Amino acid sequence: MISQWFLRFGVLFALIGMCLGIYMAATHDHTLSPVHAHINLVGWVTMFLSGLFYATYPGSQGRLAGFHLVLSVLGLLIMAPGIAGVLLGYPWGEPLAGVGSLMTLIAIVIFALIVFSAPGRQRA
Repeated sequence: MISQWFLRFGVLFALIGMCLGIYMAATHDHTLSPVHAHINLVGWVTMFLSGLFYATYPGSQGRLAGFHLVLSVLGLLIMAPGIAGVLLGYPWGEPLAGVGSLMTLIAIVIFALIVFSAPGRQRA
């Protein structure tokens, strides 16, 4: 189920974000703070909340939800190193950050369409 994949990726990105945060604290080098923030917010928070939505509305877990998952994961996997590259002064950073950000934006637009087209919950 799509919900399980979102929950799993959310937890995985939480671990990655926390490890990066601990590394930055231990080295007293917070240059990559924006990368840490994006991994935690786009990866952990957004993906986990998406997983909870899909678990609550299982009828919404169609093909479009699959595109949402793939674009979300790939977008973050491209965007995070791109942001790091920009912060560290590498010329390849900006194009990667741009492509990853666009993929993530498209993923959220897809998610918005899914959320707004989901049927209301029935009360017992």
